[in-house]
Amino acid sequence: MHTDERTPDYPAGTETILTHGGRWPDRQHGFVNTPIYRGSTVVFPALDALEDMGLRYRYGRQGTPLTDGLEDLITELEGAAGTVLAPSGVAAISLALMTCLSSGDEVLITDSVYEPTRVLADTLLARMGITTRYFDPRIGDAIGGMVGPRTRAVFLESPGSLTFEIQDLPAIHAALAGRGIAILIDNSWATPLFHRPLALGADLVIHSATKMFSGHSDVMMGTVSANADFIKPLAATHRTLGLTASPDDSFLVARGMRTLGVRMREHERRTLALAHWLAGRGDVEVLHPALPSHPDHAVFARDFSGSGCLFSFVLPPAPREAVAAFVDHLEIFGMGYSWGGYESLILPTKPHRIRTATPWTHSGNLFRVHVGFEDFEALKADLAAGLERYFSSAGD
Repeated sequence: MHTDERTPDYPAGTETILTHGGRWPDRQHGFVNTPIYRGSTVVFPALDALEDMGLRYRYGRQGTPLTDGLEDLITELEGAAGTVLAPSGVAAISLALMTCLSSGDEVLITDSVYEPTRVLADTLLARMGITTRYFDPRIGDAIGGMVGPRTRAVFLESPGSLTFEIQDLPAIHAALAGRGIAILIDNSWATPLFHRPLALGADLVIHSATKMFSGHSDVMMGTVSANADFIKPLAATHRTLGLTASPDDSFLVARGMRTLGVRMREHERRTLALAHWLAGRGDVEVLHPALPSHPDHAVFARDFSGSGCLFSFVLPPAPREAVAAFVDHLEIFGMGYSWGGYESLILPTKPHRIRTATPWTHSGNLFRVHVGFEDFEALKADLAAGLERYFSSAGD
């Protein structure tokens, strides 16, 4: 199996934080894992307690010992001032944007952004009087020239979860410094183990905890972590909107976080091996920033210490029948929209439908792959058979 010459290097202590962070057995009668608190009502012993607004637990929506522990763990990994939990990744994106924007403001969003983020901007934000402009994901410090008098936030997703452009976060931060513009970034792909956006100039970091944090395809959750400038408005917006994460999902994500380090290493090893194998065929264009052939590889190598479980590849133009011949008969790869779990997935997609600032110029068919933990040779054989069907159908 091909292995990349770069070895993922977690910051010192990361795996100890993942194992022990955010849990206190001495407070839970010695039990290793903090139990699930399913509750709404908190009963107060006296009027003084009822009127004490400093009490940590006053109502279920305001958190429990379990959610506190999970937030503390993610905060420590991110190097953040604080973290809040949301019921889904899209809810976390909405929360982060609502923290920074008001009616009459403008947000700049990378053109490679996750499609639900674009839908949110083009519908709900527009209805609230917030303007969105999309920019070239590779704009770098030229983003300073896009800033207008109403620009209050810039939203990044690095890499883009379909087309895998890397944004130059340090250059964007330098171009916006001192201008009162918040930098938000979706870091679901790399996680804080492989990328630390707050240290590079971001103000708020968003994760779809549904994916890598959970790792088992059985949870819906999102997280937002903030620096010292934004943690108070983030916490206030979170409380006002009432974005409460499920107690059971919080438990599952907390459990998934304990194995995030070993899962990320194995996902990276297998994903790079599959990407190199596909690239070596000669008839497949692979979009993975860790490959030297990727146009953003230098930025990736500078700012990331490893890579995620997801990449895309482009096949030569062929009709829909060829796409169906490829994916409909795969035996191991499932077809689905999420990723980050133990099972391998593939998704045919058409980024040209949504791009506006930088048209997607590839004429072929794009497929996004999530590499799970099945037998590696079986994954290769499944894709090889699918590619044979694709090219055979394309030639008919």
